[in-house]
Parts: sequence; structure tokens; C-alpha cells
Amino acid sequence: MQDQYLTVAAPGVHETEVNRSRFRCALAPAATEAEAQAFVAAVRAEHPTASHHCWAYVLGADGAAQRCGDDGEPGGTAGVPMLQMLLRREVRCTVAVVSRWFGGTKLGAGGLIRAYGGAVGAALDAVGTVTRNRLRLATLTVGHDRAGRLENDLRATGHRVRDVRYGARVTFEVGLPAADVDTFSAWLADATAGTARLDLHGDSYDV
Repeated sequence: MQDQYLTVAAPGVHETEVNRSRFRCALAPAATEAEAQAFVAAVRAEHPTASHHCWAYVLGADGAAQRCGDDGEPGGTAGVPMLQMLLRREVRCTVAVVSRWFGGTKLGAGGLIRAYGGAVGAALDAVGTVTRNRLRLATLTVGHDRAGRLENDLRATGHRVRDVRYGARVTFEVGLPAADVDTFSAWLADATAGTARLDLHGDSYDV
């Protein structure tokens, strides 16, 4: 897995205008092709008067899935430059939809390429990106007598507590930077006088 990747934190919109044509770029995070395609469909339904709804997405922290569509614009003048902009900015797990309202002036192939790619770039600047870091998921189990202090210590030291469950003992679900597992294990043993149990699981990304 990649140690980190860039994506958009939440859906966002930015508009540009080129020779009286209006370009509205909608961005959203997407984990699967179904999510990306649903977002494209939602934008299309929300703006039925647009001349075109061109789209591109890059999925997976490693960018394994890359798709784009021109939606009636001349081939290669819309979806491809949109996709290239996402890749140039090293953005992953993101879908972009550019809705165009034709303003009466033809832009030509070069103008369309610049307009569609530029709309995505401007939207990324306006909406902003965040870094998602790879985490090692872990379960901590400790007695009730130490749970309150341990939870305070975890949060005070910046560790991500994903869940807390109370039973015969208290269980914390945490995410650890992959490189810090050994250091954390030693810290946990010291913080709980060796009474806590640490179980390591798979990897995920922070949210």
C-alpha cells in the first residue's frame, strides 16, 4: 500500500467562464467506481440544462483505476485533459465532473482541452486537497481501572481512537502510523504497567 495519498476532503464546486461558455467543476471523494459513477449521474440529474457533463476519476491510493468521458465533446478534448489534471496534481480517490453551458462561441480543440483541464485545476485550488496517511489498525484491551487514563493519554498524544467498547475489559480500536508500531508498543507497556494487550490487524487510511 502507498504510505499516503492526496484527495479532496469533501464535495465541492468551482465555476469558470471561457468565451461566454460556463464550466462548472464538481469534485468529490470516491472509493469505488460505483460511487464515482453515482456522483456523475447525480450532477447530470441536478443540471439537466447543461450542454455536456464530462467526467474523470482516479481511484485507489495507487491510482489503479482511471476512467474519463467526453459526453459528446470532440474525442479527447474534455475527459482526457480532466484526467490528466487529476494525475498531474497526484490526486487519488477523486471524481470530477465538468458541466458546460455553451456560450455561443466555439473554442476549438485546443481551447476545449485548456478549458476542461483548467476547470479541474481551478476547482482543486478552490476546494483544496488533504493527505490521507496509511495506518496500521490495532486493538488495545485493558482493565477498567486503567481505561480512563489510557484514553486520555492516547488522545493527548495524538493517537487516533476509532472506537471504544466496554465489557469485562475495555477495548480501544486505534490507528497507528505504520512506522510507529514498535515505539507505540513500548509506550503502551509503560503507560499501563504491562497490563494492556495489543493486537495488530490490517492497514487502512485515516479519514
